[in-house]
Amino acid sequence: MAALRYAGLDDTDSEDELPPGWEQRSTKDGWVYYAKRPKTKMLVVRGFNRLISLHLPEQKEREDIVPGHTEEKTQWEHPKTGKRKRIAGDLPYGWEQETDDNGQVFFVDHINKRTTYLDPRLAFTVDDNPTKPTARQKYDGSTTAMEILQGRDFSGKVVIVTGANSGIGFETAKSFALHGAHVILACRNMARANEAVLRILEEWHKAKVEAMTLDLALLRSVQHFAEAFKAKNVSLHVLVCNAAAFALPWSLTKDGLETTFQVNHLGHFYLVQLLQDVLCRSAPARVVVVSSESHRFTDISDSSGKLDLSRLSPSKNDYWAMLAYNRSKLCNILFSNELHRRLSPRGVTSNAVHPGNMMYSAIHHNWWVYTLLFTLARPFTKSMQQGAATTVYCAAAPELEGLGGMYFNNCCRCTPSSEAQNEETARALWALSERLVQEGLGNQAS
Repeated sequence: MAALRYAGLDDTDSEDELPPGWEQRSTKDGWVYYAKRPKTKMLVVRGFNRLISLHLPEQKEREDIVPGHTEEKTQWEHPKTGKRKRIAGDLPYGWEQETDDNGQVFFVDHINKRTTYLDPRLAFTVDDNPTKPTARQKYDGSTTAMEILQGRDFSGKVVIVTGANSGIGFETAKSFALHGAHVILACRNMARANEAVLRILEEWHKAKVEAMTLDLALLRSVQHFAEAFKAKNVSLHVLVCNAAAFALPWSLTKDGLETTFQVNHLGHFYLVQLLQDVLCRSAPARVVVVSSESHRFTDISDSSGKLDLSRLSPSKNDYWAMLAYNRSKLCNILFSNELHRRLSPRGVTSNAVHPGNMMYSAIHHNWWVYTLLFTLARPFTKSMQQGAATTVYCAAAPELEGLGGMYFNNCCRCTPSSEAQNEETARALWALSERLVQEGLGNQAS
């Protein structure tokens, strides 16, 4: 194997030795796959670049031969053993992973002053669950939500999507509704929510879709929504926590908390708390929490490693809108992971997703600088349908049945920040969130 030879551990007797023409490669997040180099096909070109035949002619006059182009064959299974593998452990001492201008990962050996696109850890792969990496075989960042659901029938399934009157929330709700699901648009602005319902019905008059009031900035509103939903006596198969506030000026909710933190995290936390019994009765059920790659650029713990409420719900003097958003998105992943740990034994799974970079939507309208930034970036961003794809994938993909506690980007599993994977922080956030909910409800009662 090339990886073994590169690491100085060549073993020609290994059962993992690849057949001729095959190469072992790795994805950015550590999954191993195998590529078979294509056999070169020859195209015959006669005269001035005019294609004559795919085969050499019998005539002896001069001809120009150019190589044809054939796609590589790739697969997750080892071509001899049928095993699927992943990379284990950290890079060897002195090695560093970097990304080139084309976005391709390469590796730098600082000790021996060399670079390579071959991950040195390929010499030390381990067997892994074959169902996890299948996302990469089907979908990517250009996939739309409707393509994810193509050919699927969700009749009899009930889906709640928060913040579904516009943007990726609307596209998520519409995609499920057009595939037979009973979809509830949980929104603060009922006028816009009802308009969204009509837009879906215009596409398919038989769609089963309705709007219900939900203001995540008010815990009593969350409580009333849950009560109204439970009164319907229906199941709940998918709950999409999509609504978010971005670039808001500092303000406190009626519950006494900074608005971005409550809307993006605590409101959804309380909503899931109130609906978890319905989710468990409807099992298998899924929760999808829409986070963001911006979670990587912040932390929510103090210098001693303890969860710091003053960072989650800061005072006006300590508030910066972008930082507040980033911290709330970190909370989203921590919450999703802990939710999965608690409810997966009862048939409810949870995954967090990043919908896409710099998508043009109404979320940025609170400050002209963000509006300008999004306008300039618009030609390079995803569409709303593409932005909804990862959410819909995690909510519906058959290969993810029973799997959770993961983070997805472009319909593929990827590794979140180290703090987002901290189980102790996740448990502390859960306990803090429970306390803040009780305090907020108590303040309103008084």
